[in-house]
Amino acid sequence: MSETSLRLDKWLWHARFCKSRTLAAKLAAAGKVRIAGTVVFKAHHGVRPGDVLTFPLGPHIRTVRILALGARRGPAPEAQALYEDLAPPPARGTAHASSGPRPTKADRRAIDRLRGEEEA
Repeated sequence: MSETSLRLDKWLWHARFCKSRTLAAKLAAAGKVRIAGTVVFKAHHGVRPGDVLTFPLGPHIRTVRILALGARRGPAPEAQALYEDLAPPPARGTAHASSGPRPTKADRRAIDRLRGEEEA
C-alpha cells in the first residue's frame, strides 16, 4: 500500500461510517463491502480516491465515491468532505406510508365507524 491509498477500515472510520475501527474491520472481514462491485474480505485492502464503495449501514445500502483519504478522524463536516454520496438514504419519515405514532383508542373507533364495523 502506497501513500496514495489507505486501509479500508481506516477510511470507513475516518469518514465516520463506523464508530470504531474494530467495527469497520469486522464489516470488511464479513464481506459486506464492495469496491467497484468486487466483494472485499480484507480490512487492509487499499482504497484510493475515485473508488466506489457499496456497503450496508443500518437499514440502508450506502454507495459512496471516495474523494479524499483523510489523515485523521475529524469532525463530521471534515468527514463528509471525504466522499460523495451516490445513493443517499431516504429522508426520515418518508420510508413507510404507515410510519408515525400508533392510533389512539378514539382513532381506532373512528376507523371502525368508517369501515362500517359495529362496536361490541
